[in-house]
Amino acid sequence: MHSSIASVHFICSNYFYKMDNDNLELSPQQSLQLIESMINRAKDKFAEGGFMYLLWGWAVFFLSLTQFVLLHFFQYTYHYIVWMVSWVIVIYQLVHTRKKYKKQKVHTYTDYIIGYIWLTFVVLIFLLGFLIGRLTSGEYYTYIVPIVLALYGMPIFLTGIIMRFKPLIIGGIGCWMLCIITTFIHIYDYQFLMIPLAMLIAWIIPGYLLRAKYKSQ
Repeated sequence: MHSSIASVHFICSNYFYKMDNDNLELSPQQSLQLIESMINRAKDKFAEGGFMYLLWGWAVFFLSLTQFVLLHFFQYTYHYIVWMVSWVIVIYQLVHTRKKYKKQKVHTYTDYIIGYIWLTFVVLIFLLGFLIGRLTSGEYYTYIVPIVLALYGMPIFLTGIIMRFKPLIIGGIGCWMLCIITTFIHIYDYQFLMIPLAMLIAWIIPGYLLRAKYKSQ
């Protein structure tokens, strides 16, 4: 369960505040049921918006494969240019999220936590790109893939813990394992193949499982 003390305090204190005027009390069992319903509600919303996570998973999957082909088979100098496509998805996501946020009347504690986890990840990725270029010399790009995989495992793992969804937890751990494996791949080109593999185990497969579970309810 996500940050048990913080979530219990947030949810229960707000509930008691609203019910105080009616002199009602919440039993321990009712408190647990309330917390459980909040988590399930957030999990359902996560599944409803699952197409966005699958969109990113498949996009990164194909973009990383394309970069590998350009680098390994064509030795194209600007192989990284393929990632410019991701800005289209970023813009789409910003518009989509803004519309969804306006329609959503209730925002749970879980929503905020997951949002800030991914915001932290994005900030760290940008800092990573800046720091590696500034603090290293020579073939600095050879460090990027394992470090990105290490960072990417963090939001996946934490999201899985918060949602209590094991496939995401396993996916986050899988990213960390691939991070270690990547350090043993001495041919830089082949390191890129770890990224689409990470997308499969960390986002694409868990995403479909989560959507299937939601639809079956």
